[in-house]
Amino acid sequence: MGIRYFTVEEANALLPELEPLVGRVLALRARASHDSRAMGPLLGDLNSDLGGPLATRLATEFAEIEDLIARIQAYGCVLKSLEAGLLDFLAERDGRDVLLCWRYGEPAIQYYHEVHAGFQGRRPI
Repeated sequence: MGIRYFTVEEANALLPELEPLVGRVLALRARASHDSRAMGPLLGDLNSDLGGPLATRLATEFAEIEDLIARIQAYGCVLKSLEAGLLDFLAERDGRDVLLCWRYGEPAIQYYHEVHAGFQGRRPI
């Protein structure tokens, strides 16, 4: 579908579908981070065999994360932060482009920011 313009109502209507996907990305990211730290000592040993269940699980986690990101962005929004679960939805406000901003765990889209302002520039809608 690609990036498109949203109204607040249209973006909020997608949240019940997007929230579980973002939640899964956050959970997988946390587990992949843990697993990659566990593999750290193996990566420093040039003689180690990097196969095995941990490496397989890590590769599977990364593949699922990539798939989920593609599924999320297919709705037309942009996943801005894997760490915080931030989604931006392009919108028009007072004749200019802005981004409606939603963070995982928020009940609805309640903020927007200028295109180049980022999360720190969020303002209430």
